Amino acid sequence: MNSVPVCKSSKLVDVLRHYGPVPRNDTMYDERVQDVHKRKGVDPISFEAKYQHELIQNFTDQQPSSVILTGTAGDGKTYYCRQVWEALGGSAEIWSSKEEIRVLTLASGMQCVVVKDLSSVGDVEQQDILVRLKNNVFGTAKNEVFLIAANDGQLVEALSATAIATEVEALKDLIEDLLVDDIAQKPGIPLKLYNLSRLQTAELFPSILRAVLDHRGWEQCTDCAFGGLAPIDKRCPIFENKARLQGQVCDENTFDKLLDLLRLCDLDGLHLPVRQQLLLIANSLLGHPDGKDYLLRCKDVPSVVESGRAAYGSLYSNFFGENLPERRRESIEVFETLGRYGIGSETSNKIDNMLIFGADDTELAKEFQDLVLSDAIYGADQSFKNKQFAYLEATTVDDRMDFLELLHRQRQRLFFVIPKTKEDQFRSWELTLYHSAGEYLEQVYDVVKSGGVVVKPVIAKLVKGLNRIFTGLLANNQNDLIIATSGHYSQAKVSRIFEERIAVSKRRGEFVTIEFDQNRRLPQLLVSVTNDPAIPPASMQLSLTRFEYLSRVSDGALPTSFSQECYEDILAFKTRILRKLAERKLQEDAGGEHISTSERIELRLVELSDSGIVTDRALEI
Repeated sequence: MNSVPVCKSSKLVDVLRHYGPVPRNDTMYDERVQDVHKRKGVDPISFEAKYQHELIQNFTDQQPSSVILTGTAGDGKTYYCRQVWEALGGSAEIWSSKEEIRVLTLASGMQCVVVKDLSSVGDVEQQDILVRLKNNVFGTAKNEVFLIAANDGQLVEALSATAIATEVEALKDLIEDLLVDDIAQKPGIPLKLYNLSRLQTAELFPSILRAVLDHRGWEQCTDCAFGGLAPIDKRCPIFENKARLQGQVCDENTFDKLLDLLRLCDLDGLHLPVRQQLLLIANSLLGHPDGKDYLLRCKDVPSVVESGRAAYGSLYSNFFGENLPERRRESIEVFETLGRYGIGSETSNKIDNMLIFGADDTELAKEFQDLVLSDAIYGADQSFKNKQFAYLEATTVDDRMDFLELLHRQRQRLFFVIPKTKEDQFRSWELTLYHSAGEYLEQVYDVVKSGGVVVKPVIAKLVKGLNRIFTGLLANNQNDLIIATSGHYSQAKVSRIFEERIAVSKRRGEFVTIEFDQNRRLPQLLVSVTNDPAIPPASMQLSLTRFEYLSRVSDGALPTSFSQECYEDILAFKTRILRKLAERKLQEDAGGEHISTSERIELRLVELSDSGIVTDRALEI
């Protein structure tokens, strides 16, 4: 009888489990992160955060500014404080103490007061700190400088405390201005505010992922019996997932596609803190429904491999927390966020036909071979082939349901592995709720962010969608924007009174275009009605959801079929355009004579031709 090889234990894998979705997550706090690594004898997972160098430089200057770090839980406020403390020569023993307020002397001779969590400081000490900060910022005390980590809501609440509200009112106003304007500092004022929740997830994630994948702790896996030299059917899912994330095998496209999803989260205002990004990475590597707490340990690998269930540790399903029970998955921020894209549940006719009939259909056979059979681990393993046969033969209801579950997992895998050159051919974004997401990223966001011009077909499609909502009719106009009302109500579902026709391409100052909003870091749709700089264009933030909505309306969906909120947003945009038209009319009529009540008033009615083109017809009153 052949003995089952022993999987060599990795201390790094043990540490990564603590970052994952375990019931008691030891990475909830920076202090516990350090304790876990020390206890296991593993180097910390360390990466240079975006503002780290800038913060250290600030406190080494001869005239440093005080700093407030704010953001949601898990954004790394305490991590930043510790990095600055250590870089400035602060004692590790003092940092590890239970004191919330720590002080060290800077090169400038000033005292640096570090508060790693303002909400953990008692009320009296908290108020004292804020009063001293106000005195430092506004010029009456220059012998000390502050580094304070605080949730923005808790910070404003602390500044509103009755005991100090009047005394620190100027500081409160300053902080509120910085938060509202989304700026770090006002000229001439020695206070910097870094809102870590404003950091783009897609900008942070690559460096965090590299810190995990390049960690030297993986060296313990080099000569493991289930590592890279093992036969495919005996390979460790953890090792395989790591190799795929690094682009070493099968699918260099996986990382890029994951990053696309994170970019879409950013563009739709869905922020993922660093803690959630680490959880995503840990679960992607270790996730498996048969593991303890649904995460693999090295000692679990032999039994999982021998049972033929290694495929259930698939990287592609782990991205969405599919290794976890549904209720547990929905309670975790990162999986709830990525789950909104519906990847796996949404279907694509071409992809489903390939998965179901590809082995026997000559037209689909090559694609089935390249995209499914070629991946013997997470693609068409023996279990997939058996259940596919049972599904086609319709042997039992259970067999059919088992294969439908596999289809769900294969759609998730194919979303990540279909090469970019074949995305249009397979329409892979149809595997998500956002069919136009790829177009939005590549032809809108990337273009305007780099200062380019969005191509006319994309703008024409959006204009067509706008016209259908603005009029309530199945209009096909793409070269001009039709503004219509019901005569007394601009947000009526059907508008028959013609107000104006605005040219898409520039004419007399009229145009429809898309530009990049530097403050909000989003594309914005602009409609200009005049070349007068006193009347700026009407604007609307063009988020992913609004772009998808307009695209669907343009393709023939009813205005309210995707999102009532989007419908109302578009009608509010029409109202803003109408205001700009009213301002233009006031300027044009300035100094002119009023129309006599005896004169005829001309109304123009909207008419729709058989080809769907909106025209207007005069009606004299």
